[in-house]
Amino acid sequence: MGGREFPYRFFLSPIAFDWLASVLAQQHSRSMLPYERFQAWKVSYQLTLDVYRVTASFPKHELYGLTSQSRRAAFSVVANVAEGSAKRGSAEFRRYLDIALGSLSELSVALRLAKDLEMMSEEAWRTIDRLRNHAGTLVWRLYAAVEKNKRQVGSPPTARYRLRPPVTA
Repeated sequence: MGGREFPYRFFLSPIAFDWLASVLAQQHSRSMLPYERFQAWKVSYQLTLDVYRVTASFPKHELYGLTSQSRRAAFSVVANVAEGSAKRGSAEFRRYLDIALGSLSELSVALRLAKDLEMMSEEAWRTIDRLRNHAGTLVWRLYAAVEKNKRQVGSPPTARYRLRPPVTA
């Protein structure tokens, strides 16, 4: 626990010790949510912000069309990475990452259509498409890493961040 030994360890049952250690660890890590450590989430979040900004200038008659669809697809990416990281087991996490990849493809089509309908400039499209492509690469790499971790260790990818009971001699 932060390099210090918990002084009351010998007075608590192993179950009580594990519970207390997890509570203290949660309090210590409240400043960063688990999904925020993933570069895939960070880049996808920036993509979502950019999609909201660029779609703000879309015509009003597209409010419930391309504007809404683009925003929902972008939001779906960050939401699925976040939600998947909170699920138990790597299979569940991969399933959510798979959905995020699908949302990135959907976003690609919506943005291309907006560009071709001249709702956004070629330059704006190139910039946001490059960011979308980068987010897709990172989400795919995260998917592959979770898959690799599952095969090597046989445990969820977040297992290494959990507190383990102390080893007794």
